[in-house]
Amino acid sequence: MREQTLLMLKPDAVARALTGRILARIEARGLLVTALKRIRVTAEQAQAHYREHEGKPFHPALLSYIRSGPVVAAVVEGPRAVEAVRAMVGATDPLKAAPGTIRGDLGLTIEENLVHASDSLDSARREIAIYFSAAEILPPAGEA
Repeated sequence: MREQTLLMLKPDAVARALTGRILARIEARGLLVTALKRIRVTAEQAQAHYREHEGKPFHPALLSYIRSGPVVAAVVEGPRAVEAVRAMVGATDPLKAAPGTIRGDLGLTIEENLVHASDSLDSARREIAIYFSAAEILPPAGEA
């Protein structure tokens, strides 16, 4: 089943110039990047993105961090894209993430863990809509 998911390369990934390396891994897996942009997350976008963590002690730090520098937001498409990207990303804590995963190979700290990947189809739909309009998401090459 073809799915779409959101992949966000967080400020630490962008600052460490890992954008191309991470996106290359996604494409090498056979997934397609159908929308891509480098942005600064607004306060409104950050609140919408992390709304499920509102009221938790780490919520303010999440909001501050995601707005601390530019990010690269991407819509990734392919068979079971949500599950595939989550597997590639690895555990939130880079020290517990398996070797071969993005966080396991490239991550440094749990607070700055390189990437965000939607955890379900519902989250993917909600998160994609925060950062992309429908017109910004192009169909895969060869499709109308």
